[in-house]
Amino acid sequence: MKDKTVAILESRMRDHISSLVRKYGGTPFSAPALAEMPDVNPAHIDALIRDWNFTPPDIFIFQTGVGTRALFAAADSLGVADVLLRLLAAAQVVVRGPKPTAVLHSRKVRIDRAASDPFTTREVLAELLGTPLRGKRVVVQRYGETNHELQAELESEGADVTEIVTYRDKIDLVAFTSASQASNLFTVAQCDGKQESLKQSLGRTLVASIGPVCSVALRKLAVRVDIEAKPPKLGPFIEAINAALSDPRPLSKS
Repeated sequence: MKDKTVAILESRMRDHISSLVRKYGGTPFSAPALAEMPDVNPAHIDALIRDWNFTPPDIFIFQTGVGTRALFAAADSLGVADVLLRLLAAAQVVVRGPKPTAVLHSRKVRIDRAASDPFTTREVLAELLGTPLRGKRVVVQRYGETNHELQAELESEGADVTEIVTYRDKIDLVAFTSASQASNLFTVAQCDGKQESLKQSLGRTLVASIGPVCSVALRKLAVRVDIEAKPPKLGPFIEAINAALSDPRPLSKS
């Protein structure tokens, strides 16, 4: 698995599994099934804010608390937080739920529109109903995959959409070490309105299961299982992952 990135959903044994992945030359990406992990590229944020300083956005849409917090952390490290706050003060600020709201309030950012419960894309679009968007510069804080539904609707109304990317890792394989991880992961995705996006993402990467019980849970969620440990133990699991990622022949994802 040299030079490959393995997403580890395990929480209790994540350090041990991470060390095993590193032993085989891989890069562990710890993503417990109940946690969100931002990864902001400061150069990306710096370039965006420089551009916005010359052509200020008209509308900002914040979708997650973790991503919003990561944006401000990057702006702080770059010394441009005051510029970002000025841009937000001059624009219309839209939030998807209570988590980004809390982060923005901690920075004393005025919120103009807030999506109602259950805080999905539909509620965000409902808040923007009647707002002229043609020719407007709309910035969307992204977390994970692009929100294609939101972007398509905004662009159909004539908006110029820019994303703030708060996740930039390429995952080569996702490792499931229990059936409950699969269930928890999809529960979180469903609450955030990202269940279909999650399925699509898993369909584009390799999926490893520690054993038949975990595999059954994944298949019930319509997730393809590429690798299954035999016997269902941690050692054979890591060895199977290493063998699959070390094979120069592409592993079928059909």
